[in-house]
Amino acid sequence: MKALLFKAANAPIMYEEVADPAPKDGEVVVQLKAASMNHRDNWMTLGMYPKLTPDVIPGSCGAGVVDGREVIINPNIDWGDNPSYPNQKTYDILGMPTNGTFAEAIAVRPDRLVDKPAHLTFEEAAALPLAGLTAYRALFTKGRATKDTKVLINGIGGGVALFAFQFAVAIGAEVFVTSSSDEKIAKAIEMGAKGGANYKEERWAKGFTKQFGRVDVVIDSAGGDGFASLLKVCNPLARIAVYGGTRGMSKLSPPDLFFKEIEIYGSTMGNDEEFLKMVELVNQQKIRPVVDSVFDLSDHLKGYERMRQGSQFGKIVFRIK
Repeated sequence: MKALLFKAANAPIMYEEVADPAPKDGEVVVQLKAASMNHRDNWMTLGMYPKLTPDVIPGSCGAGVVDGREVIINPNIDWGDNPSYPNQKTYDILGMPTNGTFAEAIAVRPDRLVDKPAHLTFEEAAALPLAGLTAYRALFTKGRATKDTKVLINGIGGGVALFAFQFAVAIGAEVFVTSSSDEKIAKAIEMGAKGGANYKEERWAKGFTKQFGRVDVVIDSAGGDGFASLLKVCNPLARIAVYGGTRGMSKLSPPDLFFKEIEIYGSTMGNDEEFLKMVELVNQQKIRPVVDSVFDLSDHLKGYERMRQGSQFGKIVFRIK
């Protein structure tokens, strides 16, 4: 079969002929129809990811068919018994060092498979697993968002941020966004955001609170110097869920934190129960993942370049023939 292979850090991902997957006892082989990129797939090529192993097929998210059943794949591997935190000795994510979804087929345990939501195309369904799960845990488990919550999604445009945005809109929450791109803010407003702010503007938080008031939940993947501004737009007892740090180390004002008794949570991926609840929400609300672009698997370098540019709005997907 054809697949993408990670060779080494700072080397291009290769498109090659590889052996068909050999299922272990109890595993099934899924014929993949589509797979989506995550930032980890790019970080691997830069050497910025643990357990890098040559000749592994990357990719954490995929959708396909097994025995006539249309499925999506839960990328969790051996989370463990504690729903609050993965077992650090056993936990892994599909796609490194275990072969992933950037291939024509993959062998997985049946308990990793969930029926593909019928209203989604394979490309949309492949966009869902890792980013949807991360967003669900950050928004609901950590942020405790409800329909009566005011939510701010910081840095709209990436896959997780967009899922958190769509989930919050779907439950009836009042949702706001930030971005460095006015175009992305406008797109979010078209999709149901009540308003937004460009975080590149000086003292954007002051203008935001004057126009929209303060929020109860913040979902952030950036960190960096701008993190302090997020505390300024928070109501007392607000929750901030952080699932990434693309802008680096953060500074904050302790009085902004303790006088309002703001809660800050780290959040990564999610457990299997949260995965099922996430898919259930997508089914119930007929949520359609935002797909930025679709490339044939053989054109994977275009997808990697698109991610490096950072201009995408939604998920980058590979079509697998």
